Amino acid sequence: MNTDIPSEAAFPPELVCPAVSTDVAAFMLKREEKRSYRKNASSRLGILLIRRGIPPFLGQWALPGGFLRAEETVEECALREIGEETGITPNALVPLGTYSRIDRDPRGRVISNAFLAVLSEDPGQQRSGFDASDAQWFEIEFSEEPEGIHLLKLSCGGTVLTARLEQTGSRLGKPTFRVLENEGLAFDHAQIIADAMTALRASARTPELVLELLPEKFTLSALQQVQETITNTTDAPANFRRKIAEYVEETEEYASGNGHRPAKIYTKRKK
Repeated sequence: MNTDIPSEAAFPPELVCPAVSTDVAAFMLKREEKRSYRKNASSRLGILLIRRGIPPFLGQWALPGGFLRAEETVEECALREIGEETGITPNALVPLGTYSRIDRDPRGRVISNAFLAVLSEDPGQQRSGFDASDAQWFEIEFSEEPEGIHLLKLSCGGTVLTARLEQTGSRLGKPTFRVLENEGLAFDHAQIIADAMTALRASARTPELVLELLPEKFTLSALQQVQETITNTTDAPANFRRKIAEYVEETEEYASGNGHRPAKIYTKRKK
């Protein structure tokens, strides 16, 4: 009989016991009313941010999120935190990544589990609560400059938040970023948002996600506009129609012409 094995399991003395938190990058496509019959209604991609009502980073903007409770999974924590801080609860969350840089939180060692959410329709007026003093949808722009530099710009009314990030490489086919400059975003949330935008654009290159953001019936031009808004790309209409043909089907309806040729109405093809 081996008497060297301890009777009770014990944690090693060098074990690190960090706090665990969650952050949620929740996106929504905001459609503006048409100002002219010659143009389709424009769409802008928005991300939900909260203004921190407590230190650290008091008064700065951040992703909704917070600390894990003992009785929760990280998914349950993420849904609870975004609901408490904004009054909005996504239908589903997609794991984005784990962020464990040692100095990411001045309060101590905090490891965050980040999630991506996409809202297919306007959830109504957001509201702030708990440790958030405000909650707003920010229009988001994420563009690539020469030599692997990316610019992140978030705007809401007169508030503009910016960050410059360097692409340092790739992991499993996804680019990795390092924040060079950051104006107004708390913690390492500029990096999390850059990762979330990259993941969202990759998902939107195929029509499945884009179709979830549209109403039951839509025109092909509306579908193309939504995809191009998210991916920050353009495509010739004929080429786009060929790409999405297997995902949509025609109805017998037409959109009102309002001064130009009526457009055919489509719906998502049933599997």
